[in-house]
Amino acid sequence: MRVKGLSALVAGLLLTASAASFRAQSLGDVAKKEEERRKQQPATGKTYTNKDLGAPLPGTGVATPAPPSGGDAVDAPKSKESAPAAEAGKTDDKDKSTGAKDQAYWQGRRKGLQDALDRDNTLLDAMQSRINALTTDFVNRDDPAQRTKIGQDRDKATAELDRLKKQVLQDRKAITDLEDEARRAGVPPGWLR
Repeated sequence: MRVKGLSALVAGLLLTASAASFRAQSLGDVAKKEEERRKQQPATGKTYTNKDLGAPLPGTGVATPAPPSGGDAVDAPKSKESAPAAEAGKTDDKDKSTGAKDQAYWQGRRKGLQDALDRDNTLLDAMQSRINALTTDFVNRDDPAQRTKIGQDRDKATAELDRLKKQVLQDRKAITDLEDEARRAGVPPGWLR
């Protein structure tokens, strides 16, 4: 009986291995097929370069934000094309200092606050799930040392849950404050959606 089970297992493994070898392609074959597929595809879309990042948007005269200069970003060489972008950035700073705030400004602030609220709500739910799991684990353990460790972890998670609850309240208050500020500034309600 045992020999039949073992021989069936070996036969199954051999069939699986042989089927996989029939379906397997070499990396070179896959690369050739992909190259042929790409040649047949029409060239669509635009390729963006570092010069495009600082250039003004077509038809708007407003520059896109340039990537932060740091160790992991390659700085674009300064050229005549980047001068209008720098001037456009200066006019944006003037608009902010004089209080001229457009729809994009209000939507950007609202989106940032809403993203923070969504992130904190997700963390809050995850922390509650962790506490539930730790509580279940705590109840099911008999070893006092393990229960002590799980209890400490649960206490830390509970403290973090309380902090996250306060953060969610602050996030909601920040959104309400933004709505009040926009209302006082005479911003149309649709701008905050």
